[in-house]
Amino acid sequence: MLPLKDDFLLAIKTNNYSPETLYNYERDLSVFENFLKQEMKTSFDRVTKHTLERYKAYLVSLDRKTAGGTRAPNKLSAASVNRILSGLRSYLKYLVEIDHKIPVAPEAIRLLKMPRVHPRVAEFEALVELIESPERFEKNKRIALRNRMMLEILFATGMRISELLALNRDQINNTGKIFIRGKGKKERFVYLTDRAKKLLKEYLATRHDINPALFVPYRGKNIGKDKVRISPNYLQMKIKRYKEYLGIIVPTSAHSLRHGFATYLAEQGANPAAIQILLGHESLQTTTRYVHASDKYAEKTHKRFHPLKE
Repeated sequence: MLPLKDDFLLAIKTNNYSPETLYNYERDLSVFENFLKQEMKTSFDRVTKHTLERYKAYLVSLDRKTAGGTRAPNKLSAASVNRILSGLRSYLKYLVEIDHKIPVAPEAIRLLKMPRVHPRVAEFEALVELIESPERFEKNKRIALRNRMMLEILFATGMRISELLALNRDQINNTGKIFIRGKGKKERFVYLTDRAKKLLKEYLATRHDINPALFVPYRGKNIGKDKVRISPNYLQMKIKRYKEYLGIIVPTSAHSLRHGFATYLAEQGANPAAIQILLGHESLQTTTRYVHASDKYAEKTHKRFHPLKE
C-alpha cells in the first residue's frame, strides 16, 4: 500500500543501519498501512494533516501487543509513539529525496510532548552493593564470579547490556581498553577500572573452554556449545532478584548501571563531552538529557551554595 516501501527499507539496510533498526522501520510502517486500510479506509495519496492527527490518536490508543511489541496490555508510551511517528517521517523524507510525490510534508508529523519524569538512580553505595551481591547470593562460586564480573563491567564502562553480552575474550587487552561496536554500529573505546581488571583476571582463570564469548552459561542444555552466550533475559532476571534481596526500592536494571556510570562520573566533575564519547552517544544533547545528578548530590549542592544557608 505504501509506495516504494521496499526501496526505503533497502536504503535503510544499505546505509548500514542495524537489523533491529530495519525491523522497527518495517514494523512501524506496517502499523501505518493497517491504520490507513482498517481505520481510515483510504490510500496513501489521500493522506492529509488531519489523517496524521487521527493516526497519532490511534497510536496513543494502542496497546503494545497490537503495535507488535511485547504482550503486555499497557498503552504505548509517548516515547514509543514518537519512535513510530519518526519512522513515518523518515519514510516521507526518503520519498522527497527521490522526487516522489507525497501528500503531506514530513514536517507535518508532530511528535507527542514527552512527559517530564524525575530521574531516579540508586545511591552509589546501593549500586556497589548490587554489583558485589552475586558473591553473597550465588552458591556456585563460578556463577557468582561470572555474574559479579558482568555487573562490574557494566558499571565500570557504561556499556549497554547488548554490548556487554556480545563481548569476546580477545576484545580486552592487558590495559583494560575495550574496542566495541555499539548501537547503530558505532565504534568506540571503553575502559575497565583497576578493580574490574583484577576481577577479570580471576574470572578468566576459571574458564577452561574454547568458547570465544566472554560470558557463557554453566547450566542448561546449551552448555559446551562453541558459540553459546548469556542471554539478556538471564542477566536482567538476576539483577531483579539481587535488587529484591538487597531491598533496593529504586527501579534498577542493567541500564540503571549505565545510567549510574554517567551520573556519578558527572558528579565527580567529568566533562560531558567525555561522557558522551564513553557512552557512545552521537549527540551531546542526548548525553545532557541522560546524565542527571542524584537526589543526594542535589541536596548537597543546595546546602553548599544556597545564599541563605546560614
